[in-house]
Amino acid sequence: MTDADTLLAVASVPDWLEQVVLRPVRAEDLLALEWEGEFSHFRRMYQEVYERASKGHAQMWLAELPGVGLVGQAFVQFFGHGRAGWGSGQHHAYVHGLRVRPELRGRGLGNRIMQWLEQDVKTRGYRIVTLNVVETNRAARRFYERRGYRVVALDPGQWSYIDQHGETQQVNEPGWRMVKRLGRR
Repeated sequence: MTDADTLLAVASVPDWLEQVVLRPVRAEDLLALEWEGEFSHFRRMYQEVYERASKGHAQMWLAELPGVGLVGQAFVQFFGHGRAGWGSGQHHAYVHGLRVRPELRGRGLGNRIMQWLEQDVKTRGYRIVTLNVVETNRAARRFYERRGYRVVALDPGQWSYIDQHGETQQVNEPGWRMVKRLGRR
């Protein structure tokens, strides 16, 4: 377990960001993605994304600081021509679950994760990255806009998932659909 004081101390060390390791999630990491229980309701969803990743249809990234542990994460779903999902019919990657420990926000880690993720997506041959931002999260929208994402539509944000108790949870998070076209290799 990583406490706030430890993270704030880490953030005061000048080269802490260069020490962060970005790597694919392993099966033994799934519990850590629950962030000490804060996101345990997504346990089944994390398992589903992990299974998609094992088939090459997704990728789960973990940002780890040696001696500290999980400090960030991001997931990517891959959609190709003719495959159901997100309605565009285009060959694109969908980013979700980007998280950075609150004490480390605004210090470059989210940017580093997105740079890494976008390069990986590009290497895989995807040139369009799509994501949704909840309309109440204006800071996230500004973060993505600074990275070159643009709003292309409003999203009703209605979706559901099965929580860790097997109960279906309905979510209503209106937001913005954002897109970025990646340059050539």
